[in-house]
Amino acid sequence: MQRNRRRVSLALLLTLCLVTGWVLSGIGVRDLHAETDATYQELELFTDVLAIVRRSYVEEVPMKELMYGAIDGMLATLDPHTSFMPPELYKEMKIETKGEFAGLGIEVTTRDAIITVVTPIEDTPAFRVGMQAGDKILRIDDRFTRDLDIAEAVKLMRGEKGSTVTLTVMREGFEKPREFVLVREVIKVKSVKAKTLEDGFGYVRVTQFQERTAEDLDVALGKIAKENGTVVKGLVLDLRNNPGGLLDQAVRVSDLFLSSGLIVYTEGREEGSQMKFSAHQKGTEPSYPMVVLINGGSASAAEIVAGALQDQGRAVVLGTQSFGKGSVQTIIPLSDDSGLRLTTARYFTPKGTSIQARGIVPDIVVNPVEFKELEEPGHYREKDLRHHFEGEGQPAERGRLAEPSLPPRKFNLEQADKSDYQLLRALDLLKGLELLKKLPPLPAAA
Repeated sequence: MQRNRRRVSLALLLTLCLVTGWVLSGIGVRDLHAETDATYQELELFTDVLAIVRRSYVEEVPMKELMYGAIDGMLATLDPHTSFMPPELYKEMKIETKGEFAGLGIEVTTRDAIITVVTPIEDTPAFRVGMQAGDKILRIDDRFTRDLDIAEAVKLMRGEKGSTVTLTVMREGFEKPREFVLVREVIKVKSVKAKTLEDGFGYVRVTQFQERTAEDLDVALGKIAKENGTVVKGLVLDLRNNPGGLLDQAVRVSDLFLSSGLIVYTEGREEGSQMKFSAHQKGTEPSYPMVVLINGGSASAAEIVAGALQDQGRAVVLGTQSFGKGSVQTIIPLSDDSGLRLTTARYFTPKGTSIQARGIVPDIVVNPVEFKELEEPGHYREKDLRHHFEGEGQPAERGRLAEPSLPPRKFNLEQADKSDYQLLRALDLLKGLELLKKLPPLPAAA
């Protein structure tokens, strides 16, 4: 009897589970159908408007122009780094990542619907006329830029070599907008520049992250080591006004200075956008002290490198807070040779910090300062006093005290470097660390 009851109970339970499953499945199917129906209704609204425009607009408009405009409008509702690139602009973008293009040499984004400078690229027309990160471009020639998308703004700023363009710019500290007249030229960006500042102390500037940046940096570091007899006491890695570039190059540059550990990881909706990048022992530079220079023009890939070296304790970051672009864009080629630049993920530093709209905060904040070196006023010293006696080991000939001489140097700071306050602070920090290493250990406390 009890067995029969158990069988009946089990049968009822299985029936209940099956019925519940059918009900839940029905709910899932209904939800899917409802979502699909809503999507079709929205698309129907779009096709209705498209049909009305094509039939009734005062002038006939090419279908492709309408579709491109619709795509631009859709993407304008997303973040400022997502954009549609018509075939001509997409082709220029591919050329740009190789390090050569025609234009002004300026990286821009949109902030509050205004075209805003991320950074001027070094040794370009924009850099030479004095444009700065954060400048708001209100007008390009006679075209106002408010609500202008980036792709169209870039198209307006590019043109034939030798032609001029006038940018009307507002900057913090300006009482009213100012005009900058720039002459377009072919921009050839050398992404890595390197030299020895003083004996044993190297300097590398990375202007942006292109296809060969990591490879060129590796060669430059070898050159610095060779110049200094393979003894590098410290290195300044300058990422100021670096607008970013290719993610894989930022990872490879970081890997040159890290032997292990996480460099950066990304998170997005799709499985393919969730990635982790780690350092490898092979090819790692010696563990000499490093200072990384950043400022408000350091963005994206530059922030990945600075964040990785900072979080892993490999370098001291000095300067001012960086731009704060913590998103990853994927370039998707489309059927008519146009392209889609789509934000697909956020990236995070090894300690899990999102840089988006926050930036990298330097370990040592140093604002840029304009200054000039002053000669020390003439002070009386002991040797100038009458009847002073000579120090031990000094020549006895009175009035002919020899000036102390510094040991000869192979390398000395260039004149331009002497006016770069942030660079001088970075170099002083490295020299201070070198001196501290030479100090004898303190005696143990009794």
